[in-house]
Amino acid sequence: MTSFQLFNPAGLYDPGPNGYSHLADVPPGRRFVLVSGQGGEATDGQLPPDFATQVRQALSNMRVALASVGAEPSDVARLLVLVVDHNEERLKVLGAELDRVWGDAPKPACTLVPVPRLALDGMLFEVEATAVVLA
Repeated sequence: MTSFQLFNPAGLYDPGPNGYSHLADVPPGRRFVLVSGQGGEATDGQLPPDFATQVRQALSNMRVALASVGAEPSDVARLLVLVVDHNEERLKVLGAELDRVWGDAPKPACTLVPVPRLALDGMLFEVEATAVVLA
């Protein structure tokens, strides 16, 4: 059971196929866990050259960060996603990876920002997470 509610209010389009929910409603008495941007680096710092592998690794890195404080993907209320050279194909890859992590559960509220470059040479994807856990 999550400590917040994800939903899509009437009057807005269904964002499910794009991998997110419109709102995350967090009640009082919860603790926020803020995960800084996670890229596709492996533990040795190496970045794979392709977008799909970077997305999968970045989401895995996010899960490691969450687990370090006893949280999991179902505790994530919001994502901020940065994509170099964003296009529809990359959106499909992202959507498939979000489905892999969240399955049929509602996806977090999310903003995708296309960017020309990220912090490291060859970095194509970064994800920042806001999780909510019981205080």
